[in-house]
Amino acid sequence: MSYDDNNIFAKILRGDIPSFKVYEDDYTLAFMDIMPQADGHTLVIPKFKAETLLDIPADELIHTMTTVQKVMSALKSTLGVEGVVLMQLNGEAAGQTVPHLHFHLIPEHLRKLKGHGAEQGDMEKIKALAQKISSAL
Repeated sequence: MSYDDNNIFAKILRGDIPSFKVYEDDYTLAFMDIMPQADGHTLVIPKFKAETLLDIPADELIHTMTTVQKVMSALKSTLGVEGVVLMQLNGEAAGQTVPHLHFHLIPEHLRKLKGHGAEQGDMEKIKALAQKISSAL
């Protein structure tokens, strides 16, 4: 694996690009997707340099999945949804557009989802949702 330190998520982790943070610990960062498929669409990424699921050591993945669970629980309780879509793509051929391991948490039923990356969302609405979800964590 040749990890690209200039991918957008690496830049977000370094603080070079702003994000609407929902949760952060020593191992992970959760932030709002600015091109959401549904209100509350959140991304969870490891701070470990991994392009796909096959590139991350199991102990690092445990931390990442723990954060996925925490954020999913917060999405359900703060947004009042019954279901959350968990999506994770591995490699460009599978539709992965950012070469850094990430998990999409989309709090809606599949029939209501917008296309991935179809349009940028309302930044004020995304910021408000990030604050609401973050306060539950």
